[in-house]
Amino acid sequence: MANDRIDRLQRYREEALAGGGEARIEAQHKKGKLTARERIAVLLDEGSFVEMDMLVRHRCRDFGMEKQRIFGDGVVTGHGTIQGRKVMVFAHDFTVFGGSLSEAFAEKICKIMDMAVKLGVPVIGLNDSGGARIQEGVVSLGGYADIFLRNTLASGVVPQISAILGPCAGGAVYSPALTDFILMVKGTSYMFVTGPNVVKTVTHEDVTASDLGGARVHNQVSGVAHFLAENDRDCLEQTRRLLSYLPSNNLESPPVVDTGDRADRRDSSLDELVPDNPNKPYDIKKAIDKIVDRDTFFEVQEGYAKNIVIGFARLAGKSVGIVGNQPAVLAGVLDLAASLKAARFVRFCDCFNIPIVTFVDVPGFLPGKTQEHGGIIKHGAKLLFAYCEATVPKVTVITRKAYGGAYDVMASKHIRADYNFAWPTAEIAVMGSKGAVEIIFRKEIEASDDPAATEEAKIEEYREKFANPYTAAERGYVDEVIEASQTRPRLVQTLELLATKRESLPAKKHGNIPL
Repeated sequence: MANDRIDRLQRYREEALAGGGEARIEAQHKKGKLTARERIAVLLDEGSFVEMDMLVRHRCRDFGMEKQRIFGDGVVTGHGTIQGRKVMVFAHDFTVFGGSLSEAFAEKICKIMDMAVKLGVPVIGLNDSGGARIQEGVVSLGGYADIFLRNTLASGVVPQISAILGPCAGGAVYSPALTDFILMVKGTSYMFVTGPNVVKTVTHEDVTASDLGGARVHNQVSGVAHFLAENDRDCLEQTRRLLSYLPSNNLESPPVVDTGDRADRRDSSLDELVPDNPNKPYDIKKAIDKIVDRDTFFEVQEGYAKNIVIGFARLAGKSVGIVGNQPAVLAGVLDLAASLKAARFVRFCDCFNIPIVTFVDVPGFLPGKTQEHGGIIKHGAKLLFAYCEATVPKVTVITRKAYGGAYDVMASKHIRADYNFAWPTAEIAVMGSKGAVEIIFRKEIEASDDPAATEEAKIEEYREKFANPYTAAERGYVDEVIEASQTRPRLVQTLELLATKRESLPAKKHGNIPL
């Protein structure tokens, strides 16, 4: 009798592990995609995965579904470790009902999300689903809503990461959208609220799934996704790397890693990085790479709003969030997309105790009707709100231009930045010298016998007075003016000083960020 019971359990396990069967597994492989369990094996430390709810089956009795009750019901859930740290994970199994979500499917995901919050561990979702299971009607829609609620309640409590490894359509897109980071795979993953067929019916547009919501679209055009991967394995490896910079929950600090890079290392080439010509571009990523621990800068949303750079790095082995204007793209100006991109990243870092280092070279906000009609006022205010609200250590380095309202927004002293450095090349002013002179001395220039010479002389006078960091330093708006080559050791020292920072917000339910 005992052997019969063990045999039965073994048979059920084998059925569950078989998923939708060999033919469907082969079809998945032909698309260049791994199966749910293969993905989990790549993501987690070897041998660490413990599956939960393997024997769950749906309860639907309509449309012949009672004859198709497959163990696991299209989603594999459980826990394991990444670099020795605990995580909860779920992976849609496209070989079972196309990975479509049912009531039981949703309950499995909700269970591990609830556990993640109680235990204080990250949740990683591997998405590859045809959407709601039509045969279950509103029950499946309710299942999605149950997940959305948990995404929202877990936000800012534990990191939530979504890897899109296949289709993600309709209501299914909102769970990933509520999580902290989205990774997508070239050629095999896509996200959209309405698919190409519906689009054609409603708007008469002919568009492919890739052009509508493929990985490149969401990494470069919409900004919905944060990382672009070559294939499933690359996506899962990027997920592992991303997690290495993050704490397990909002009450912990990020893990410290010995990178072998000396804290007092200086790079003299930084002193020559910023061109003498204030209108000449340079690549802020070169500065970042030279300042942070070697080979640790992990850029986020690399293909979107390239006029601002965000990402994670390490300084003396400790995780930091990097925000930097990119003078090599649109002169580093702040626009709609850049403001949104940086604001959300700043808020994420603040949620999870990650200090923020900001590199400033910003000529202002992008002017024009498109920007104004698009809401640059409220979108720029989001970045301002994010920096003002953040209570983690905030260190600012002004490398060159810090003009106008953009100076205020980019982690200035006035919005509670803790320590502000400036390089000797910094220019802190209301606007550029030429524009200022054209306003202040307009009448004098027009009345001059030689307007061009007068204007040039006034520009030089204004530049001498304001196109430098010293007026701001006199008032304490800049704590130190340092050689660029000193930046790494000074940042390490300053972050060590700020490690015990304690700052709180006024008592309130929550702020009303200008959405």
